[in-house]
Amino acid sequence: MYAPPPVVETEIFARVPEHFRIHGRSSKWAQVQRGGRPTPVFLEGPSFDRAGNLYVVDVAWGRIFRISPAGEFTLVIEYDGEPNGLKIHRDGRIFVADFRHGILLLDPERGTVEPVVQASEFGPFKGVNDLFFASNGDLYFTDQGLTGFQDPSGRLYRLKADGRLDMLVQGIPSPNGLVLNLDEDIVFVNVTRDNAVWRVPMNQAGAAFKVGAYVRLSGGNGPDGLAIDQNGGLAIAHLGLGSVWIVNAIGEPVARVTSCAGLATTNLAYGGDDLRSLYITESETGQILKARVPTPGRLMYSHS
Repeated sequence: MYAPPPVVETEIFARVPEHFRIHGRSSKWAQVQRGGRPTPVFLEGPSFDRAGNLYVVDVAWGRIFRISPAGEFTLVIEYDGEPNGLKIHRDGRIFVADFRHGILLLDPERGTVEPVVQASEFGPFKGVNDLFFASNGDLYFTDQGLTGFQDPSGRLYRLKADGRLDMLVQGIPSPNGLVLNLDEDIVFVNVTRDNAVWRVPMNQAGAAFKVGAYVRLSGGNGPDGLAIDQNGGLAIAHLGLGSVWIVNAIGEPVARVTSCAGLATTNLAYGGDDLRSLYITESETGQILKARVPTPGRLMYSHS
């Protein structure tokens, strides 16, 4: 349909040190999600704080790391959970989407987490995955669980700044990473098992309508993490293909960022002084990749 987009190469920015890698045992998450295969670490959820530190989660072992601008790892917390996504609020609070425990609040100084929301009026969450803040403080998050075409019951939620929880969309086969568009009237959601990015417009009342596929992919396992640039283009981390696809504001592919380390390109975040550096978690090897891209990323409202 389109000509192959230009290839952008990556380099390794940081690697989880050996003393943080777990060998000789398995976690519940690794048993369920990876069939018990050895999983010394599985990085996801990159997010920058205002000081330029990069926070990442280790979903397999319930850990959250802080990576300095020099690439040095610090263990912030290890707890009985499965953290998937992480985002930082305007006031500096750090929110975590935990597959087992719902939306949590991380205190990095004390090394503790506490629950924010653990269920909806429809019952317990299936397993929340990722989250994104709107400029007014509303928090959008996906409830993925183990859904797919065999059980297309994933959901998209909005936790309003006043504490009200709305379910925007149900019946999604594996909702994953998400962002709001520049005008904040459309949610883009990676639907992993559909190998597509869905477009979720919202009407004036804030309800979803006319939901449909926006970008179709093929191969790999499907899209995982999602980020947006200053022109409204999307960066789509394609798990299992070792790539990040960058599309412009109307969905045309403009670049393919290729992994120099492995195929498990799961999540991503824009950073650097000019926001033209794209940082990508290569989950299986426990590394952060870095690429220089043409268009600067858009800062989430937490950094404004």
